[in-house]
Amino acid sequence: MEAAILAGGLGTRLRSVVSDVPKCMAPVGGRPFLYYLLEQLRGYAVTRVILSVGYKREVIKDWISAHVSDYPFEFVFAEEEQPLGTGGGIRMAASFASSSELIVLNGDTFFDADLNALRHALHSGAASVAVALKPMTDFDRYGTAELSEDGTVTAFHEKRPKKKGLVNGGIYALDLSSDIFSGMPEKFSFETEVLDAQCRRGKVAGLVQDGYFIDIGIPEDYSRADAAPCLLSCRYDLSRALRSLDGFDTLLLDRDGVINRLIPGDYVKDYSEFEWLPGVREALKSASSVFRRIFIVTNQRGVGRGVMSREALDAVHRSMLSEILACGGRIDGIYCCTAASDDDPRRKPHRGMFDEILAEHPEVNPAGCIMLGDSESDSAFARNCGIAFRFIEN
Repeated sequence: MEAAILAGGLGTRLRSVVSDVPKCMAPVGGRPFLYYLLEQLRGYAVTRVILSVGYKREVIKDWISAHVSDYPFEFVFAEEEQPLGTGGGIRMAASFASSSELIVLNGDTFFDADLNALRHALHSGAASVAVALKPMTDFDRYGTAELSEDGTVTAFHEKRPKKKGLVNGGIYALDLSSDIFSGMPEKFSFETEVLDAQCRRGKVAGLVQDGYFIDIGIPEDYSRADAAPCLLSCRYDLSRALRSLDGFDTLLLDRDGVINRLIPGDYVKDYSEFEWLPGVREALKSASSVFRRIFIVTNQRGVGRGVMSREALDAVHRSMLSEILACGGRIDGIYCCTAASDDDPRRKPHRGMFDEILAEHPEVNPAGCIMLGDSESDSAFARNCGIAFRFIEN
């Protein structure tokens, strides 16, 4: 999956409260708003993020440069020398795409929509554009969309006070093999020149999603975003990660910080200290129907340091597996390195435990493996094994 973020706007209406950075870099909860958009994309199989930038672009580029290693995708910049409008910005970003499909997000809007479902909506009919729609009540700031029973958008309406309706959530899936940009000038509005035109041809699919939504384009809503617990708690957890692992048949999981809550500076010495992270058991049940093999790969240096015994560690794992099985999930193997030394070839980030998996499970193909972890050690382990990796924030 490739995604573009429109981050080239001037942010005129927001300058009374944020004057020194582009809108997407407006601080929210101590982080730039762009951070939350990237965290959302991290939850999907995104390989490349195209940033359409213009106004104060160096602020964005410098931040990405400082954080590029935090993300599993390539960054590309589509740089506007002059404002091109939403349509011109999207068209320029699309020119950097290497496939015929592109997800587009607005740089000043967060909408927790299911991007895989949006892609499915694009390809389920004859659509050239799919748009994520948010149900809303008592609003006057947004235009609305009319949706037919078959999921086709039949009309877009100008903004006006409404008691309820479906608003454009600012996330699109585009079929770039279609002619949606044909005949467009250098600068144009995507909403007016593309969405309306494609709607008249019956080529816009709508997907209704009721995830968290906020637009920081005006000071009032920006202030609301800075205090929004739903946005500030946006995290890439196991449930979100498992939405987007199409193409993989073997799942490798770290334990502490991914399955159970990490105890900083300490170890889970018995099962009374084992605290499940929210949604993990349900996520493992779902994963069990998707993945051919699921393994836990974990460093447990507490045994090597004498803090706990191997028997105690095995007892923790027996209780953990019992609960996973009771919830309808499964784990096909737990691989532990209990050595205290960083030089042990089985200890992550060394690939020793992965080699054991390959030896004991010859059906496992590294090309079909993905590792989910919460540390640089996990990331380096995946690199050393030559397998895909997704980061989970603990």
